[in-house]
Amino acid sequence: MKLSNKLILSFLLAIFLSIFLISLIANSMINKRFDTYLVEEQQERLKRISRDLNQLYNENGHVFYEREINSYARLENIYIEVRDLDDKVLYASSNAGHMMHMGGMHGRMMRRHGMSGGQYVEKEFPLMAGDEKIGKLIIGYIDNSYLTEGALVFKETLTKSIFLSALFALFIGLGISILLSKSITRPLLDIRNMAIDIRKGNLNKRSVVKTNTREIKDLSESINYLAESLARQEDIRRKYAQDISHELRTPLTTLKSHLEALLDGIWEPNEEHLGILMAEIDRLSSLVDELRKSFRAREDEIILNKTTFNLSQELATIVTSFIPLYEKKACSIDMDIKDPIYIHMDRDKLRQIIHNLLSNSLKFLEKGGRVKIILREENNKAIIKVIDNGMGIKEDELPFVFNRFYSTKKTGEGASPSTGLGLTITKSIVEAHDGSIDIDSVYGEGTVVTIVLPLGS
Repeated sequence: MKLSNKLILSFLLAIFLSIFLISLIANSMINKRFDTYLVEEQQERLKRISRDLNQLYNENGHVFYEREINSYARLENIYIEVRDLDDKVLYASSNAGHMMHMGGMHGRMMRRHGMSGGQYVEKEFPLMAGDEKIGKLIIGYIDNSYLTEGALVFKETLTKSIFLSALFALFIGLGISILLSKSITRPLLDIRNMAIDIRKGNLNKRSVVKTNTREIKDLSESINYLAESLARQEDIRRKYAQDISHELRTPLTTLKSHLEALLDGIWEPNEEHLGILMAEIDRLSSLVDELRKSFRAREDEIILNKTTFNLSQELATIVTSFIPLYEKKACSIDMDIKDPIYIHMDRDKLRQIIHNLLSNSLKFLEKGGRVKIILREENNKAIIKVIDNGMGIKEDELPFVFNRFYSTKKTGEGASPSTGLGLTITKSIVEAHDGSIDIDSVYGEGTVVTIVLPLGS
């Protein structure tokens, strides 16, 4: 079932149940309260009749006249009977037959409105002579006689009004449900179609949805970001394939041409010519080895040989070995290392990490550039910072520097092009030691690389 149909059915079901319950409760409570009001009015009417009869009895000198009782009974559509304290009937209205006729008429009216007819009942009131009770007043009536034609019409009108209102609300709810469903599903369908295009390889497809729903906008932006990231990754892989193809072709072409020269007798197999061949072979071997390491640089594939050693001394030794390389490029390297700090990790992997970072910094330094290495201990963790004042990294390139194959578009003067593998390997080694690495950079000002490593036991 389509999402739009599910939403419409869900909204309709919720609206129908809500309207049904509200209508049922409202109709029941209003009818019940109206019936209670009519019953109370009927009881008040009987009490008023009792007071009037007592007043008439006292005004007539403690007697009743049959004509007055009959007239009063017919006027109020009731049966009146007066008894003494011994239950002896003293007076009785002559409308018993009329009451039976009225009961039949009322019953037919009730049945016409789909209700059962009423029953004849009697209610007793005291007959008072001043403050003294001298007898009883028996008033007979139809128990549901309060339900007049007007009252029944009112109840039926009320029920019909509630039903029509509920039906009208249901149609309004249907319209709103359709509009709301479309407003939700239309952008989702656009996003789905875009995802299908991306799956088919169309990475230039973008989602453009018009909606005020924040979650859908966030989803659309996330899908667009994913498409952009995949497109960048595809460009990176394509560029890397071209670069690695070029890097492999150059030494292979050189080897082939030199070997052909040797085979054709143009060159003699002397030390100079063989040295050129060895240099090209070493270059090719180094490139292939770096590529192999990059593909194996995953946490679950890195084998660690952890030992406990003085991190401060080891770091100082590594940095010192780079001083000649920096001085050769007319750059400087400084150290601010707290000593002693002991750490439990793979010593060789530490050398690889620092070697990659210092080599990277050197690539991006111009003549006269400076690099500073800082080592501190905080919360049982070693904090290593490599700070340089090189050209920095552009903001749009910064999120991708750890991606395999990614290399920035420019390096320092005289530096060889980067294959974009060093930082990938470095990040994998750091994370294999349960550490973290972050890079902050401002283009044209410099870069700060921060490594956090647990000291361990």
